[in-house]
Amino acid sequence: MAQSVRQALSGLRELNLAGLRDLADLSFNRLSSCAPSLERLSLAYCHLTFELGPVRGSISPQDSSPSQFSFRNLLRFVQERAGRLRALDLSGTGLPPEALQALGQVAGLQLQELSLHSCRDLSTEAVATLCFQQPGLTSLDLSGCSELTDGALLAVSRGLRHLRRLSLGKLQRLTDAGCTALGGLRELQSLNMAECCLVRGRELAQALGSVHGAPSQLASLSLAHCSSLKPRPELEHQASGTKDPCPEPQGPSLLMLRALQELDLTACSKLTDASLAKVLQFPQLRQLSLSLLPELTDKGLLAVAGGCPSLEHLALSHCTRVSDKGWAQAASSWPRLQHLNLSSCSQLTEQTLDAIGQACRQLRVLDVAMCPGINMAAIRRFQAQLPQVSCVQSRFVGGADLTLTL
Repeated sequence: MAQSVRQALSGLRELNLAGLRDLADLSFNRLSSCAPSLERLSLAYCHLTFELGPVRGSISPQDSSPSQFSFRNLLRFVQERAGRLRALDLSGTGLPPEALQALGQVAGLQLQELSLHSCRDLSTEAVATLCFQQPGLTSLDLSGCSELTDGALLAVSRGLRHLRRLSLGKLQRLTDAGCTALGGLRELQSLNMAECCLVRGRELAQALGSVHGAPSQLASLSLAHCSSLKPRPELEHQASGTKDPCPEPQGPSLLMLRALQELDLTACSKLTDASLAKVLQFPQLRQLSLSLLPELTDKGLLAVAGGCPSLEHLALSHCTRVSDKGWAQAASSWPRLQHLNLSSCSQLTEQTLDAIGQACRQLRVLDVAMCPGINMAAIRRFQAQLPQVSCVQSRFVGGADLTLTL
């Protein structure tokens, strides 16, 4: 039996053990020994135990615990597989700074991807050391590492020159000053700064959108729930005048990100129709979220339709000032739309469904949950009109009384 398992797993390159809280040294060792070709390992949210003080020496098989999963045991595994291991996910394991340092300095280890999401004890100094130890990283997730400051981002920009994906979500000590370092990451393709509540945007735009420092390959940008993000006053002024159909950025601007395909501005509550009209000019953009924007109206919707005609995924949940009138004009601009979220848009009625049904013939998924102006009869007519729509979320439509339904 054991031999057949070894044969079956001999070519395994990726192993996901995330969330196995009862994983122990013995069970991990038995499983990993059957996969000598392993290159990618996820232990996210596994219960790792850490000993105080530096990790030294080796661990013999008889030292492996049958009831606990120890960092010493994991370190031994990494030392043995250093030449092949390329991706490691230790998110939510409580990894302390000294353990990260011990991992980073393993001889022969050349990680390309490392995820440390929600490792809240990690320090800025530990991240700086990691960047020196593992300069070949192309993907790094530091989201939720709440002790990190601007210095961590500076260390990343200096030490990880080939970084392509960077996640900094929920770093609530990160400020505009730290954002200036992003200009040094010339190969960056994906950046997540969701819930960085101190980031206001000007320095971010300068770093990402400056002519000399822009990571021109940036395709995905998330600024969701960046509550301090706001437009520059000059953008508001410019947007109120005659609209240039082919705007050229005056100074630092996100408009320089010509390769952008995904943009998340969910709950950036200070954004207005005027700022969106000036900034959202991305002909190649495929995915956009403007959910929870209280200032977005039909005027802003039409501006987005004109500036982003290639959208395939659009989220406008809880945009309560967008109406049927706006959709009657905007729908025809999005013939490629496949996923549309309009949940909790209180002004919309079946007229919007009619406009979407006529113009968005490639639609596959629609969410109109909690839209009081849309009833089930209208949804059934819509599904008959577009039978290729595989999923319609319609819970609590038509103003259902939640106190009776729940």
